[in-house]
Amino acid sequence: MIATAPSSNGYHINGTRPDLPPISGWEAEIASVVQHDDLIFAPHSNINLANVKSGFACALHMHQPTIPAGHNGALISNLQHMFDNQHIGDNHNAPTFAWCYKRIGEFVPDLVNNGCNPRIMLDYSGNLLWDFQQTPRNDILEPLKRMACDPQYQPYVEWLGTMWSHAVAPSTPIPDLKLQIQAWQHQFAALFGYDALRRVKGFSPPEMHLPNNPDTLYEYIKALKECGYRWLLVQEDSVERLNGDDLHKNGDDKYVPNRLVARNSKGETISITALIKTQGSDTKLVAQMQPYHEAKARGRQKLGNVEVPSCVSQIADGENGGVMMNEFPDGFRNAFYGIKDNNEGVVGLNGTEYIELLQQAGVTEDDYPVCQAVGQHKIWNKIGTDKVTPEAVAKAIEELKATDDRFHMDGASWTNDLSWVEGYENVLEPMNQLSADFHGKFDSRVQQDPNVTRTTEYQEALLYTMLVETSCFRYWGQGTWTDFARELYDRGERFVK
Repeated sequence: MIATAPSSNGYHINGTRPDLPPISGWEAEIASVVQHDDLIFAPHSNINLANVKSGFACALHMHQPTIPAGHNGALISNLQHMFDNQHIGDNHNAPTFAWCYKRIGEFVPDLVNNGCNPRIMLDYSGNLLWDFQQTPRNDILEPLKRMACDPQYQPYVEWLGTMWSHAVAPSTPIPDLKLQIQAWQHQFAALFGYDALRRVKGFSPPEMHLPNNPDTLYEYIKALKECGYRWLLVQEDSVERLNGDDLHKNGDDKYVPNRLVARNSKGETISITALIKTQGSDTKLVAQMQPYHEAKARGRQKLGNVEVPSCVSQIADGENGGVMMNEFPDGFRNAFYGIKDNNEGVVGLNGTEYIELLQQAGVTEDDYPVCQAVGQHKIWNKIGTDKVTPEAVAKAIEELKATDDRFHMDGASWTNDLSWVEGYENVLEPMNQLSADFHGKFDSRVQQDPNVTRTTEYQEALLYTMLVETSCFRYWGQGTWTDFARELYDRGERFVK
């Protein structure tokens, strides 16, 4: 760990050309900023846990993919494509989407000025942040900058890190996990500065997708911790207790921080704190602030020897769907006016704030309930945790796939009726090939000279490698979106060959 952080606010981070995003080149500087254990929110929190019965933590996820659909196939955001083609399909929603991306910058100051105590967590993909920079959309960036940088609003708004190009972790090549995470940190610091990045301690996985392959999950958590993250948000159905029980068996355990443990095929273990996103129709729950209403029925519970308030955690798309466009503004405001007027012992919390306040109350990570990725207990039951080898794990996985039709290594996400792997070989195979070619060309060069990551050659190749990994090119099905992926792959191959 580097003890002294860079003195610059971070705005010097940029791409090597105006048409490239700021995604690499300042890895050492960023590591010195994010690798710290200082309390971020607790010293400034106006919440006294002793007076709190329960809390709720809501996050808004914002994303638009980058597509080769501009003039002469230029890279543009799908948001810009919507603006340029408002006569097609649902593209007439583009102005409303744009308003959704900046409206928290209106809601929070208004609530604070009226004596309320709001909380919200924000997850913006790197693609989308780059679009605001590309276009440019200063009308969006300015209110977001206020939420990221103005000390007056820092107690109320927490930014969450994510993958730069909205890549789902289970199907992202392992060597690219850290590159995606670091690229987002570059993008965020370029827009909002190192001080703002220093406060980003929670991570929001795209599609709430958690790997359950032992080696992928281990490397994922390792990369998160190496990039300074303390916790991540996970979907309730994507994890299980160590004995294989789902989290419904003891409903209260999912309303406090959990310790997510990963064991790889060499028997090595690593862990990170997880906040559990509860089940349900995400956008409707957040739009109508259901977590606030559910928290009213929750109470305090024991963690170790300390009694603490429960916390209901939830995330939803911040712009997508009628309920988020139309119902969220009143739902959000009314929840915090209700808290102000009713004094029910229920409060809004942000994730890092909640974890830090528990820490100040005497709770340690050893007091958290322990969970692992769903399905892993079947592997460890089959081979035993004291006999873990790559060969034994591989054999157990193949035998379980052959004999158990409910077993898979595709991970789990907010929806279990959609596979990010099956039927998408025409995207996944090129994606894996481009990643392999990228690392074949650059890894040894970067090892010899870390400044290679500041070159145009590297940044172009990295950009296309990450863009092909965008989940949208699978989520939206075969056709136009898989064609976009193929075009991005073809361009990327020209940069890595």
